[in-house]
Parts: sequence; structure tokens; C-alpha cells
Amino acid sequence: MIINTMNKYEILKKYFGYDTFRHAQETLIDSIMEGKDTLGIMPTGAGKSLCYQIPALLMEGITLVISPLISLMKDQVGSLNQAGIHAAFLNSSLTAAQYFKALGFARQGRYPIIYVAPERLVTEEFLDFALHSNIVMVAVDEAHCVSQWGQDFRPSYLKIMEFVEKLPRRPVISAFTATATKEVRDDIIDILQLRSPTVITTGFDRSNLYFGVMTVKDRYGAMKNYLDTHREDSGIIYCLTRKHVEDVCGRLAEEGFAVTRYHAGLSDEERKKNQDDFIYDRKQIMVATNAFGMGIDKSNVRFVLHYGMPKNLESYYQEAGRAGRDGEPAQCILYYSGQDVITNQMFIDNNQDNQELDEMTRAIVRERDGERLRKMTFYCFTNDCLRDYILKYFGEYGSNYCGNCSNCLTQFEEADVTDIAKGLLGCVKASRQRYGTTVIVDTVHGADTAKIRNYRMKENPYYGVLAKVPVYRLRQVLNYLQLREYLYITADEYAVVKLTEKSEEVLKEGKQIVMKLAREAPKAEKDSPLKAKKAKKNSFGRESFTDMEESLFEKLRVLRAEIAREEKVPPYIVFSDKTLTHMCMVKPQTKEKMLTVSGVGEYKFEKYGKRFIECIKRAGVYG
Repeated sequence: MIINTMNKYEILKKYFGYDTFRHAQETLIDSIMEGKDTLGIMPTGAGKSLCYQIPALLMEGITLVISPLISLMKDQVGSLNQAGIHAAFLNSSLTAAQYFKALGFARQGRYPIIYVAPERLVTEEFLDFALHSNIVMVAVDEAHCVSQWGQDFRPSYLKIMEFVEKLPRRPVISAFTATATKEVRDDIIDILQLRSPTVITTGFDRSNLYFGVMTVKDRYGAMKNYLDTHREDSGIIYCLTRKHVEDVCGRLAEEGFAVTRYHAGLSDEERKKNQDDFIYDRKQIMVATNAFGMGIDKSNVRFVLHYGMPKNLESYYQEAGRAGRDGEPAQCILYYSGQDVITNQMFIDNNQDNQELDEMTRAIVRERDGERLRKMTFYCFTNDCLRDYILKYFGEYGSNYCGNCSNCLTQFEEADVTDIAKGLLGCVKASRQRYGTTVIVDTVHGADTAKIRNYRMKENPYYGVLAKVPVYRLRQVLNYLQLREYLYITADEYAVVKLTEKSEEVLKEGKQIVMKLAREAPKAEKDSPLKAKKAKKNSFGRESFTDMEESLFEKLRVLRAEIAREEKVPPYIVFSDKTLTHMCMVKPQTKEKMLTVSGVGEYKFEKYGKRFIECIKRAGVYG
């Protein structure tokens, strides 16, 4: 297999099946080919891996791809081998015999691309191989793991430069990640010692993803209602705790859903089996803690549901971003409860990670984590565009209307809530800032609970002043006051409501408080946001399939599953949903036409193309 006599466009088409590069891919590839250190920050699904894989195939030597997880390496190597490119991984999943055999082939120059875990870099046998090989590039995937300010800090990533410094010649260093704030980006450059790097941030927006937040009393019921209408789709449900995973998975299994689970309390063997069941489409739904998902390249995940709020927006966006990696429409819905804040604060307070840090640095990290939790909580109560909220967090600014989130698809009207705000702020001040949100809301609403009596809140001058305002509205306004920094909630066990400098603007200066409130929709329109979402165009600009195309798509999925079983690979590695969607639109009946389909290269056509053409002919559809 002589690849490096080809140019980048020929490799792109022949092995990956694409006619053109996506935004910024070519610039990043060219930077690496010019010998420059390169940092690419690109959203999930934007094609980061091609940015180092294509240069690796063009360069004379070996590219090492540093990757944090076994599942990620297997996915990437499996995809490359399916495309006709020799690649290997070296990690703890191999037996000693397999490891030394792979290392032997690597010494012979059989693999232009080798994936390796960071822990392996400084082992004696790997160093011996590297010192006697032509390592031309070190590509660091999930590069945010190098920063202690990132959400997935891996101390083992600090070994990368220790390894590079031992090499006889410094290779080009490239680094890629999907989520990085400015602090993390600066850390990546400093810690990896990138020299005058080309730095490209393509933007964090994933326009194919619908974002929604639901605050409901019965989270399980709301989630099950969603799943009942998406029984054909594959998706992930994230839970905050192992207990929730077990409960949700067990109940869904009893309801007849094809579901499996993943958390750190399971044995390695069961985690591997359950993960494979999901990836190979034997189970459609994965219920998991955040221990699952990093590096999972399953392209046909049509939804990610959060059965509870994650601890920060970086984690949420990374987890939600596992939906719709093929660019087709997908849904990301978060089911929020106030208890989530307490649970996450407990995780932060009891965090045992990063023990190698000194006490002062750990305290700074705890404080930073508390602030990130606060911003994650605000995401759950904002009435502004959810996509815009996320983008602003990462330093981008949009139009504050995306048309594809629950807030943009809800009708709002502006309301003057100054009197409610004054009542809440006045109650906090009169009670000398000693109580939590429930006591404050119950006091102004005039409740007669045990706490109200014990704390003698009936003597508070604001007791009952807002008795006619529904409790849910009082909580909405209190959340809004926190969001706009007229109040803050302490990040401790008791979560006490406190005033801020801005509080006096309302209490003394009479500042008007106006907020957007959802206009009540008729019952028949209650799920209009989801219905509107379903009409979103696919990545080829079409709103929907015809009935005949829908039928063809199912036939192609059945064929893909059959081939996947024969090849012992996940179905999406044969062809992605996006490729099958394009086939249904093009309806190719010749090799020439099939090669115009996005994701069909010459190598894959030779392996599978004729069977898909035959399937299309049997279906009796014509382009």
C-alpha cells in the first residue's frame, strides 16, 4: 500500500469517500505538512481525525496518535482498517504476545499510523522502538486532557513531552480537541511546548443538534414519553449516580426497551460487553454515568438525554455532542431538578482526583468547579437561546435566536416582575440572609410549614406579601434574580440565599426588573418544539424522505447490519447514517453514481458497493 505518492485530495476521495474538505480541515493539514506545530479546536463531528490522519499518510515516517481511551483507539483503528489503511493500537487491552507482535510489525514500518496510550510512551520496550524509528509526527487527541483546568485532566498526558524530549529528532506536534476555554487552550500550547503553532478554532456550534431543558416533577415519566416516540433511534441517557443508572436501566428493560448500562461499579468484562452491545446496535439505548462516552465514535446516536444536570458546561457539551456525529439532526434534552445542584456540589467537595496537586491549587480548583457549576445551573433556568448561552460560555457570540432549541421554539412575552423581585429581595434582607430558597419562597407565599413556624418567619414583614403569586412563578423570578446577579446562593451544604451589591438597585433605587416568561400554549401545541425540531433539514438540505425513500433507508440499514456482522465491526464503520441518507437521495445504480455518495470511497466500493447497488435495484427506486 503506497499512499504517500498520492496527494491529499486523492487520499480524501479514495480512502475516505469525500470530494471536498470541510471548513478548516485543509488549512490544518497544510500547516502540518509545512512542518508547523498545529492546534485545532473543532466541535465533535467536524472531522478532527482527518486533519492528522491524512498528513500521516503523506509523510515519510510514522505518526503516533496519543489517545486517552482504549475504546477511542479501537474505533479509529477499526475505521482506518475498514478504509484500507494499515493502522494499529498499543494499549493494555492487548496481551503481551499481541503487544510485541504489533510492535514487531511497527518496527518493520508496516503502520504509518499507530495509536498509543500516554502511559505506554515511557515504557522501556516502547521507547526502544521509538528511538530506532522515524517518528515524524506526534498527534495529541483529546488535547484538553493535558490541562488541570480542563474537565478531563489526565496526569499521564504530562508524560508526552518527557517522551518527545527523548527522541533523536523533534517531530511535528499537532493537538486537537472539541471543547476548550481560553485558559485550557493556553495550557495546551504551554504544556505541549508548541512552537509558533498554527491555532485554528472553527467554532463550537453544532447546528444539527436540538437543545432542550425540561423541569418536570416526574423525570422518568417525561423521559419514557420521549423514548416511546423514538423507539427506532439509538441514544444515550446520562445519569449523575450509579444508583440512578441501575434504576433507570432496570425500569426501561421492564418496559421492553433494548437497553444496557455502564458505570465504574461494573466489572471490566461487563463494561466491555455492554459498550459493545451498544456500539454494534445490539442494544439501542445506553444508560450511563459520565464514565461512558469519551472517544465513542458511534455516528448514529440520534439523542442524548441527561437524567440530571452535569457539573459544568464543558462536560455537558461534550456528552451532548455524542449525538448526531454524522451531521444529521439529533436531540439533546436535559431533565433538571434542584437536587442536581446539591449532588454536584457534593461531588466537588469530595473530589479525590488530582491528589498530586498541592492543597492551595486544589482549593483553587474547587472554587473554579463551584463557579462552573453555577454557570451550568444558569443554563437550566435561562429563557434566552440555549445554543447562544453555550457558545457565549466558550467565547463565541451568536444572534440569540437559533430556532432549534426549546427556548427559541417557545413563545415568550416580557413581564414586569419588579414587585415580585422586591418581595423576594426584601424577605432575604429582613431575615438577615440566613435561609435557603424554599424558606424564602414559602415565607413570601404565606405558607404554614414546620420550618416557617420553627424559624418564626410569620414575624418577617414580607410574610404572605406574594400569596397570590403561584409558587412556580416565585421560583422562576428567584432563579432569574440569581442569573442576573441580584442574588447568589452559597455553594455549601445549606445553600443559603445572599444579597449582592446589585440588590440595592432594586430595593432602594427602584430598578425595574423585566423578564421573559413563557406564554401558555393551548394543550394541543404543548410539544410543538419537538414537532418543529423533527422538521429540521438533514445535512443535504432535505426536510424529509418520501415514503419510498424511508422504506429504502430501512432496507439499507438491514443490509449494513448484515455486513457488519460478517465483518465483526460496528454498523456505522461500514457506512454512516449520513452516507445511507445520501444513497437514498442519489439512488445510485452504477459504480460511477455510487462514488458520488458522501462517504463512499473506492476501497469501500470494492468491498460493499455492489451489494448496496443491488439492494437499491431490488427496491425498485430510481434517481
